[in-house]
Amino acid sequence: MACIFCQIAGGDVPSEIIYKDEEMVAFNDINPEAPVHILIVPKKHISSLNEAESNDAQLIGRLFLRAAKIAHDKRVDKGYRLVINVGREAGQTVDHLHIHLLGGRYLAWPPG
Repeated sequence: MACIFCQIAGGDVPSEIIYKDEEMVAFNDINPEAPVHILIVPKKHISSLNEAESNDAQLIGRLFLRAAKIAHDKRVDKGYRLVINVGREAGQTVDHLHIHLLGGRYLAWPPG
């Protein structure tokens, strides 16, 4: 069975889609940690950044560029955070590479 993010990307599980193209999908997080909390997910299943290969570099770059565009569209581009959790010890709960876009409130540092 495909992971939940693959199911969302394939349209098999409903979600609040913010953006979708042939390479990626962006959708609202179901447990938001900020007023804007969007996940940007490649359609290609990559378990984590540790499993990404050199031929994934351009795709990963495009994920970040799309995150910046979404931040602009959501009017949080004056201050937002992009997070990739890698592994259980860092809080990765879905084994599919994804970027968290958080904004719309003050984001303290260090984060956690």
